[in-house]
Amino acid sequence: MAVVHRTTMTPGKLELLAAWLPTRSWYRDPGAGIAPQPARAGGFRLDDPQGEVGIEFMAVTDGAGDQPVTYLVPLTYRGAPLDGAEQALIGTSEHGVLGRRWIYDGAHDPVLVERLYALVRGGAVPQAQSESDTPDPTVTGWSAETGLPGPASILGVSDGPDTTDVLLRTPAGEPTLSVRRVLLPAPEPDDSEAPLLGHVTAEWTRPDGTKARGRYAVVRA
Repeated sequence: MAVVHRTTMTPGKLELLAAWLPTRSWYRDPGAGIAPQPARAGGFRLDDPQGEVGIEFMAVTDGAGDQPVTYLVPLTYRGAPLDGAEQALIGTSEHGVLGRRWIYDGAHDPVLVERLYALVRGGAVPQAQSESDTPDPTVTGWSAETGLPGPASILGVSDGPDTTDVLLRTPAGEPTLSVRRVLLPAPEPDDSEAPLLGHVTAEWTRPDGTKARGRYAVVRA
């Protein structure tokens, strides 16, 4: 069970994301040299069964432009660098309890990817973003097949204009796990011809305080 510590991180997560977001292919640049102004908008956590890696799915809304944009940033927190993942490092931060943490774009982290796929399959329980040992019933995983097999490992990761696509190796084949980067309320357009195998749906808060709900991730054949 992941413990949410009531402490500080220096630099903070939003500070790190403000510098990192403009480097992403899916970032909606407001132009005119305007810097991002990310604010928390929601999300949830998953537990690492080994208790070593912190896993958080953070929704952040950038209000820098004329139209606010809400992004999904899956994060992992590690006590040491992840071998071979230098390109996925968002930054390091000093945690008030745990010391230095290496913070990664979780779409490249095998622990987060395996747990997210487990959530789709019904094999992981989503946890509240800011409370220890508190399941979040608003987050749902769905799979087209009751016995969608696991576990899953990463074969490759690619960023597109709206998603980060993770090619998986599973006992049943090589599906693609698409992490939605620009969040859209359901229903959302679906231009893919690949069969839908599963998805994760969750909420976030709009700037006006109302709730939105949509897909955080989908799995396709």
